[in-house]
Amino acid sequence: MKITTGFVQTADVTVYLCPEHAGQPVPQLELRPGMKARGAVTWFYGRGGEAHVLVVGLGPEAKVNVERVREAAGNAARAVYKEGFATVCVMLEPFVRALGGALSEEEAVRAWTEGWLLGSYAFDKYKSRKEARMVEHLHLVCAMVGEASYEEALKQTAIRAEGTMFARDLCNEPPNVLHPESLVELVRERFAERPVNVRVYEEQELADLGMNGLLTVAQGSQYKPALIELTFCTDPSQPLLALVGKGITFDMGGMNVKSGRDISDARFDMGGACAVLGAMDMISRSELQANIVALIAVADNMPDAAAFVPSTVVTYPNGLSVQVGNTDAEGRLVLADALLHAGRLGAREVIDIATLTGNVGEALGLGLAGAWGDRQLVDTLAAIGEHCGDRLWPMPLVDDYEELLRSDYADMNNIPPISYGGAIVAALFLRRFVAESMRWVHIDMANTVQAKAARGYYPAGATGYGARLLADFAVSRAEANRSAGGGEA
Repeated sequence: MKITTGFVQTADVTVYLCPEHAGQPVPQLELRPGMKARGAVTWFYGRGGEAHVLVVGLGPEAKVNVERVREAAGNAARAVYKEGFATVCVMLEPFVRALGGALSEEEAVRAWTEGWLLGSYAFDKYKSRKEARMVEHLHLVCAMVGEASYEEALKQTAIRAEGTMFARDLCNEPPNVLHPESLVELVRERFAERPVNVRVYEEQELADLGMNGLLTVAQGSQYKPALIELTFCTDPSQPLLALVGKGITFDMGGMNVKSGRDISDARFDMGGACAVLGAMDMISRSELQANIVALIAVADNMPDAAAFVPSTVVTYPNGLSVQVGNTDAEGRLVLADALLHAGRLGAREVIDIATLTGNVGEALGLGLAGAWGDRQLVDTLAAIGEHCGDRLWPMPLVDDYEELLRSDYADMNNIPPISYGGAIVAALFLRRFVAESMRWVHIDMANTVQAKAARGYYPAGATGYGARLLADFAVSRAEANRSAGGGEA
């Protein structure tokens, strides 16, 4: 699809963005208040050869921001694709002018482009009858044209969208196609021509490094586990930032087997790994001067005669022993290996992201991930998330809850004896594997990894949550480190 900016062009469809209480942007139309409501999409079909008009509501004008623009773009994209039109002209300039400076034109261009690309995403590779994808040209009407056009902004926005869609693709793939061994090969192929060093620890190397969490969890799977290490180092003077992702490609629960009418979403248990890989996809296509390592703990959690069972004890290189109270609490077991490895590599800051607990959704609903750890870094991530759309909320590390990790015959249990506060206890578990020299944040994204139905720029299925968040965070830390002269900010 071709995306351009400039003056008004003829097209099959003209799109108007309409906040509530804004000046009338479509003088020839009488718009009812409901047409301007957030999420509203209203068609006015042209007669004969006349262009069609699509009005997209953004809700109250005072609440319009880049995220609302992305949402509107996603809603518009699906509406246009459903109708099968080939050319679209979006009236951004009158929209920006009507807001009176609340958004810059470049912000609107970036937000609309990102929302349109992500909203038009569809994972239909296994359908015999695919959805029509006919839009050939998306034109954004802007005041700024010519040499001062937004070519670079469009390029960078496309990279962001592609990285997020890469994360979605990985998460949406069925487990008969994407399993631990095929994921390793896919990562090698994806980053082969990028400025990224790919190293994969498998079999004996995992044993030599004492990655007993990965080795234990994978015992019931026909596929061997791995720790994938991606290094992007364009400025070795900067302190090392580690991005850690949980990559359980299918979580059947192990011997504590999951049950239900349809548990297909167990493939989304690699959402954290997908977020990290999507972020690295964006970062590796940028000119960012940074020092970053991505660590992906990859395994399946399956029931089998060889699978680990409740009461198994796992011992880690830092001396801690863990009683497995429940094999479906496997994510923290493999993340422990990756966090210890981040310490061995000398990381100064580490962000781990995982679909770790259902409990986080009970606390925060489906729109916010939870974040624990270094408060300064959490606040930075929260501010970035508000802007990029991957929202999170600071959560407490309650030291008194440490007693819920108690085990009768090991140093700790992998699951608390009660269901209350489970997300907090999981974070406390991970904290025990974080080196004292590292600043650490844990993000539990179990509730944000998928959308049950299409809305805004999210399709039904994997959301790609975390990819943009981590990429933007990496940029912010690199900029902070440069401002501090290479030292820790």
